[in-house]
Amino acid sequence: MVLLLSFLLLLGLCEDTVSEKPSSPGYRPADLEFQLPSTSYQTSDSYDPGPAGFFFHIVRLFVHVVQPNAFPEDILRNIIQKKFDPSKEYDKIIYYEIGVIICAALGLLFIILMPLVGFFFCLCRCCNKCGGEMHQRQKKNGPFLKKYFTVSLLVICVFMSIGIIYGFAANQYMRTHVEETRKLSDSNFNDLRTLLNAVPGQIDYILEQYTRTKEKAFDDLDNINLLLGGSIYERLKPKVLPVLKDIKALAEDMKTNRATLARVNTVLTDMKQSSAHLRTSLRDMKTSMEQTLTDPQCSFPVTATTCASIRQSLNVLDGSANFDQLPSLDGHIAQLDGLLQTDLSSLVQKANDSLSDIPGEVKNQTRDFISEFKKTLNSIQSDVKNVSTKIPIQKTLSNFVRYINNSEDYILHYLPTVEKCNSYRWLVCLTICCLLTLILIFYLLGLLCGTLGYDQNATPTNRGCVSNTGGVLLMVGVGFSFFFSWIVMTIVVLTFVTGGNLENLVCEPYRNKKFFQILDTPYLLNEDWEYYLSGLVLNKPDINLTFEQVYSDCKENKGLYATLKLDHIYNVSEELNITKHTGDINSNLENMDLRINDIELLDKTGRKTLMDISSSGIGKIDYAAYINATEGSPTRVNLMSFADNLQRKANQLPPGNLKTSLKDHVDTLRNIHQNQVVPLQNSMSIMHQQMKGLHHRTSRLRDRVSNIIFFLNSTQYFLTSQLAKVVIEESKQFGSKIISYFERYLQWVKMAITQQIAACKPAATALDSAVNVFLCSYIVDPLNLFWFGIGKATVLLLPALIFAVKLAKYLRRMYSEDVYEDEPVRKVQSKPRVQTIPRVQTVPMVQTVPMKTMRHANTRSRVEQGTQTI
Repeated sequence: MVLLLSFLLLLGLCEDTVSEKPSSPGYRPADLEFQLPSTSYQTSDSYDPGPAGFFFHIVRLFVHVVQPNAFPEDILRNIIQKKFDPSKEYDKIIYYEIGVIICAALGLLFIILMPLVGFFFCLCRCCNKCGGEMHQRQKKNGPFLKKYFTVSLLVICVFMSIGIIYGFAANQYMRTHVEETRKLSDSNFNDLRTLLNAVPGQIDYILEQYTRTKEKAFDDLDNINLLLGGSIYERLKPKVLPVLKDIKALAEDMKTNRATLARVNTVLTDMKQSSAHLRTSLRDMKTSMEQTLTDPQCSFPVTATTCASIRQSLNVLDGSANFDQLPSLDGHIAQLDGLLQTDLSSLVQKANDSLSDIPGEVKNQTRDFISEFKKTLNSIQSDVKNVSTKIPIQKTLSNFVRYINNSEDYILHYLPTVEKCNSYRWLVCLTICCLLTLILIFYLLGLLCGTLGYDQNATPTNRGCVSNTGGVLLMVGVGFSFFFSWIVMTIVVLTFVTGGNLENLVCEPYRNKKFFQILDTPYLLNEDWEYYLSGLVLNKPDINLTFEQVYSDCKENKGLYATLKLDHIYNVSEELNITKHTGDINSNLENMDLRINDIELLDKTGRKTLMDISSSGIGKIDYAAYINATEGSPTRVNLMSFADNLQRKANQLPPGNLKTSLKDHVDTLRNIHQNQVVPLQNSMSIMHQQMKGLHHRTSRLRDRVSNIIFFLNSTQYFLTSQLAKVVIEESKQFGSKIISYFERYLQWVKMAITQQIAACKPAATALDSAVNVFLCSYIVDPLNLFWFGIGKATVLLLPALIFAVKLAKYLRRMYSEDVYEDEPVRKVQSKPRVQTIPRVQTVPMVQTVPMKTMRHANTRSRVEQGTQTI
């Protein structure tokens, strides 16, 4: 009933959600991210039986060994089509069920023979047969047989205990999990309601995302000056800015050159004056020293040599620097002043401003366009809303909610009955397990008492009470085995036939989807419909919509729109055609007439200034003359060294006017060096560095200006010929960006409706919960494990009772025993002996065989012996 109900639940879901919308995996655009809110469900989509799963798998393998035949698809199809006649085609059923039939037949044979054998065994022992005679024959291998029977019975008891444990565990497992059926049912129905309740929210979310998309487009439109105007500016900037930068750098260099020439010209004037003054000072110094050397003291032999040496050194006392040959730079400075009257930097800044004004110009020209464009985007929102209203979601949801409520009421109505029956089943199975446990306990207690109380030196008639008790317990276990084993086997056969067939005919076909494949057979459920499910859901039985495909798609959590192929009823793709909705956007963008005024990088005056700079004579200055003139020293000799040398020579002279005058000349030379030579050297150094820098800047001035003019012309040509094209391209790219928002949104809406909305995984989970979890995992698997364990223990009762009967003979106290003498004797018949107790009979003497000396056996009356046989 639960299986049928769950299957109808899936069909109802398919039929009543015809209008629901599926969806795609979340579409993630670059600027916008769309993803339906996730829905969490209570029921797990998979079931893990835990450690018990290993034992369930073993039982399934055993069932497949017993019944290895393939699933009877043809028989099931004929049964569904009511074309199967059991009276004529019973051989097919027998062939399929042959393994089960053989096992069941063996079980029935066990059920019939076990009580009969037990009855005759009891009669046989009452007649002192079948081991009922309380007399044990002495054998050579008696100790070995006892150990063999003990070990064999112990091993059998161990295997029986494993089977009984399986039975207890399976019984408790089934009880515990069947009690969770209510919780499982509630979680599945809650998940189905969650699915239904989530659909309206998903639709609202889709509509809300259009608002997000529209706001994003509005934001871009409001910032069109930065986006479109900025993109145009960025396209032009790599072409324009380098040229403007070079012109500006040239203008700055020309200003620097003019300043450098002015400084050099000033320094040159100072240097000319300083060098003339230095020459005059040195010439006067030379004349004065020559006059001093005419002193009479120089004629003395002592001083003559020194004076002659000083007189000879006066030839180097002269100024070597003469800058009068260097021409003045006033003409070049005046020429640069004329060129610099045109401010190239301001012209470049004007071109930069024209380029920077593009965003603002775009903003002003597109103000009306943006207003109309926003109206178009608002109209698309109404189209998306219309698509959602054309799908009758609310009506479908109300019908399905009612169907879920009715199904839940039906399950809740019968669930107490199921739980009550499960309690009775648990009690019966527990009783069966307890009976087998009781038999096992008797066997184990018999083994324990027999092993602990056995005395190998005691004769059979003198065995101890504990050993005798062990033998009695074993025989009690044998009696219970005969009495209850057939009852247990009856339960085993019934559960085996039921559980094995459910595993092979329901659970296994459900897991490998053969059950769905049979239902998908064309014209099976309805002779007029090729595909039953498509005829039921879509009223178009020729569409290939199968149960297997629906189940698989729902397991993958796909939306019902794609799962049930609802595009044959309502084609969302056509309604959400991207071209249809973005056509108005494209037409509006084409009407965006954006024109950027031509940008003039440099006017005619600026261009003429560039040409004049190229032809100016600043690059033709004889820089080598200036540089060479300032490389040397302003004097032929270092005046400080000359003064020091003169000082040493003067110190060699005797005191007098000559020595004093020479020392005064030394001081004068040092003053000339400090006050005239050093400043002149500094000026020469400054002029030298300035002229070298100026020469470096102007050495390739003509080529530099030519390159600037070339790139200026090419850039200006680019702006004149390509600016309009750039504007058009960037406008289209901006429009494509706006359109891409809605294309992505509409694509996501299409995928969301077709694949994500009403993702039907809870429906597949509900069906799995009913069949795979409740029926197969909660009932069939533990039921099969129960009969597998109990059946094994019951079958082992046969060898166990045999060994128990054999072993009891070695543990129980016998009434008579074999007696042996040292020598062989004749066979004699004892005479009756009168006893003091009434009804005492005489017991004949036992034949003896010479083996070893033993005591005479204790004898009792046959009447007493007969009453104690069993």
